[in-house]
Amino acid sequence: MTEKLVTLYRPCGQKEYDLVAASGFKRWPPRLPEQPIFYPVTNEKYAFEVNKWNVTDFGKGYVTRFYVKEAFMLKYKVETVGGSNHTEWWIPAEDLEEMNDNIVGIIEIIGEES
Repeated sequence: MTEKLVTLYRPCGQKEYDLVAASGFKRWPPRLPEQPIFYPVTNEKYAFEVNKWNVTDFGKGYVTRFYVKEAFMLKYKVETVGGSNHTEWWIPAEDLEEMNDNIVGIIEIIGEES
């Protein structure tokens, strides 16, 4: 039986991208003290919308896609933060390492803007 996966998307700036690349595209870096939650989004369209802020703030932005075991993701609920497609998973920073352990495959770059 095949394990079920959840598709997550995350827009990121250059610094976060560099840390993900340093992990071999297998792990997200720890959150900073002022970042208590890791916010991957549920759909590609929203990820590209948010990525425009990275381009504005940092000059460059990336959109990533990755897969996490559904059994892990069932602990969290999807939050709507604006329009109906503005949906995110809110994963507490202290759970990020466990989430990283549940990533299947690599973190893919599916978009890049500058």
